[in-house]
Amino acid sequence: MTDFRKCRYLCGMYLRFVHLKVVEGMRARAGVFSAAYELKNAFDVDSHAQSRLEDLLGWFGQNLAVPSRFNLSNSKGYDRKAVTYGLSWYKPEARDHLKKSFELAALLEQNGYSIAVIKTSRPGYVLYEDEYQIVAEPFADSGLL
Repeated sequence: MTDFRKCRYLCGMYLRFVHLKVVEGMRARAGVFSAAYELKNAFDVDSHAQSRLEDLLGWFGQNLAVPSRFNLSNSKGYDRKAVTYGLSWYKPEARDHLKKSFELAALLEQNGYSIAVIKTSRPGYVLYEDEYQIVAEPFADSGLL
């Protein structure tokens, strides 16, 4: 599902776009930006897709903050641990970000990446929050990992 119009039934839910690939050091699938940067660094991408990808990544660079934390722990050295548990989720109100994410997902799918949209009303313990997104460590019983 990569069409923004299909988002109507998801309103009120937190959304996460994922690449169907598990990241080493995490217990969850890679986020869509991981796939986007993998594609950006690929050598066999046509110039139109490369240009569109750079436009989308540039838009996100200007309009979406990089979260400052992904771990629940505040202990010394928590930021250097190999394992991170926090997952990034869009807030339901992040309409422009969701629209651009659906565009990014469609571009990735056209270039051979399998992208899924995960929805939840219970993302977990919130570690970071801004106007458009949260980072949350999933609850043990959530099944989000």
